[in-house]
Amino acid sequence: MTFLELYNIILNTSHKSYEDIPFSVSKIQFSKDNYITTYEQIEDSIYFINSGIVEMAIKSYMTEKVIDFFFENELVCGFTSFLMQEPTDIQIKALMDCDMEVIKRSDLMYAYDFSLEANKFSRILTEQGYIRKSNREKNLLTKTAEERYVEMFQSRSQYISLIPVNKIAKYLGIHPESLSRIRKKINS
Repeated sequence: MTFLELYNIILNTSHKSYEDIPFSVSKIQFSKDNYITTYEQIEDSIYFINSGIVEMAIKSYMTEKVIDFFFENELVCGFTSFLMQEPTDIQIKALMDCDMEVIKRSDLMYAYDFSLEANKFSRILTEQGYIRKSNREKNLLTKTAEERYVEMFQSRSQYISLIPVNKIAKYLGIHPESLSRIRKKINS
């Protein structure tokens, strides 16, 4: 899927070209282990993942925790920093080579001034992002690490083998050894 296809799906439109949408979109690539957004950076872009996997992480007391993974056909950015234009407390890193499309904040803000379509698109994406975040918080509070792993495996099985075990463990909030026990239990 391309960003244009996502845009058409969300707004139920049939734009044929990127010139038909109210803001610019360009292509960008990140190699495995490259940072897309670094700690303390002020986020100025939203990224659509055409291919690849990225992780979003945050520094915790003595370690780093994985907040979420983002996969192809998803948008990612340090959204709080993007909105408030303050330094971000997260970082986004490519876990494999990634082909992406990027929208600059300045282009999007300009489009808001004259395009109802741009405003509607962003509102819908913000709502979807809120729901994703809310569901993640609920899962952390109500489900065990094993239940969250099973849910992740069921919804993203094609990606699980591409993510290092220690990253999945950080995402689940457990030690890699505990994840190994969960995996062994599930596979037996």
